[in-house]
Amino acid sequence: MKKILILVCIAFTINSCTDDYISRSSLTQIAEDNFWQSEQDAFLALNGVYSALQGRSMYGGNLNGWQGFPCFDGLGDNSFNNFKWEGLGNFMEGNVDPSNGPIEAIWNDLYRGIARVNSVIKNVEVISEDLVPQETKQALSGQAYFLRALLYFNLAVYWEDAPLITQPQTLEDAYVPKNTYAEITEQIREDLKLAVDYLPTSHPSDLYGYATKGAALGLFARVQLYNKVYDGEFGVLNLTQQAMGLGYSLHPDYAALFTPDNEMSPEIVFSVRFLRGADTSNGEIFSGTFNGFPKGDVRPMKNLAEDYYCTDGLPITESPLFDPGNRGANRDPRATASIYYGGEVYLTEPLRTFRSNGPTTYGQKKYIRTGPDAEGNAVFGEGSQDFYVIRYADILLMRAEAMAETGDIGGATALINQIRDRVNMPHVEDVEGAVNQEEMIAIVRHERRVELAFEGLRFFDLKRWGEIEEAFNRASLDNASGYNPTYRGGKSEVFPIPQDELDVNPNLVQHPDWQ
Repeated sequence: MKKILILVCIAFTINSCTDDYISRSSLTQIAEDNFWQSEQDAFLALNGVYSALQGRSMYGGNLNGWQGFPCFDGLGDNSFNNFKWEGLGNFMEGNVDPSNGPIEAIWNDLYRGIARVNSVIKNVEVISEDLVPQETKQALSGQAYFLRALLYFNLAVYWEDAPLITQPQTLEDAYVPKNTYAEITEQIREDLKLAVDYLPTSHPSDLYGYATKGAALGLFARVQLYNKVYDGEFGVLNLTQQAMGLGYSLHPDYAALFTPDNEMSPEIVFSVRFLRGADTSNGEIFSGTFNGFPKGDVRPMKNLAEDYYCTDGLPITESPLFDPGNRGANRDPRATASIYYGGEVYLTEPLRTFRSNGPTTYGQKKYIRTGPDAEGNAVFGEGSQDFYVIRYADILLMRAEAMAETGDIGGATALINQIRDRVNMPHVEDVEGAVNQEEMIAIVRHERRVELAFEGLRFFDLKRWGEIEEAFNRASLDNASGYNPTYRGGKSEVFPIPQDELDVNPNLVQHPDWQ
């Protein structure tokens, strides 16, 4: 089958009423007596964790609704969440508090996934080998450890301190205090060590989408890069080296990569999969758009649109190729693959041309649909575009950053050249020339921005580089109509714990920046 159809999470049942009602199972606890009886049950439970990733506030995204991770470039200087109430726009303007609905939705979705994965880890461990062979148990556990690490890493980046729950909870032990960022990160590392050991390098085609060893290595490298752990057995350099030996490669056509036709490209290391259909319930909306303008609720910022170099490898402020009257001409191909600069057809049915309308005068092109699907479904409905959580280009860029940070200028240069070769952009030595370490770090950071725009990683990058305030200032200087980004110190760098959680859990304390 083309995709993992996530139709069922876990079917919990309660015995039918009998006269002997005194012996009924508890009505306040989830009963699993009739579950975990077969290998199929174990896979259904695991699929339930994957289905949590598809939530609208997670990787499913939205159009005119609370935003998920695919639109998180709106946290910073890459894009403007034009419909501010969707969450990111209000956060950038400082108009959120602990009662904010979009932030609470993300928190709830993450912990929903964590509750499901903890059940998988516990029950796979104890289920009889007569029901599930040891080899299958190990593969299932590897999936679960990877998914728990992914969920907790999002909590660590956006909330820093949060409850670390690693076992299924009962009502009696639900009121837990929060753990430190360091404690959460250590658990993530331990989970990923197991995932790397347990996961295979690939799956049969009918299981495409399940996490692999490459996915675990890629996520582990991302975690370590965020924490500036470059060397050693579990440092970025060793983890990326292992991932590079697993057969991944860059897709030859950058623009075509972000379409349903190329979702199984050897560049994709891990994606959250989606399939819209009459008999499925796992379509996405992050690739949706409106008829009147492309992706109207998320608009590329001017400072991003101008940061792509011209085809001679020079910034637009230096290149003789730049034409202010045709802003997309003679630009890095990733620019026009990611952004509508004006005059392009953005919708095929009905035929519509982008008129540079909107508060930033730019439109998002990358990932966004250009017409109805094969069944005639509208562009603003659910779609089947997978979201790429980790791709090979990012692994190369993470390695390049670790090399630059540790002084290996030659190694970083070679990797940047490899990334640029895909889009026929000039090599570092041909344009930037001989560079020092500081200059190489800047080159890597620029390359990450133009290569990974609109993939939800900008905040992750800005925060570990210590550039959140600078990003707010760049966004403010763009003077987008109706947009007033306001840096508020720590409140602009971490989400508040939802007020509803604080109200029901007396052991939970708000993040210091939000107290």
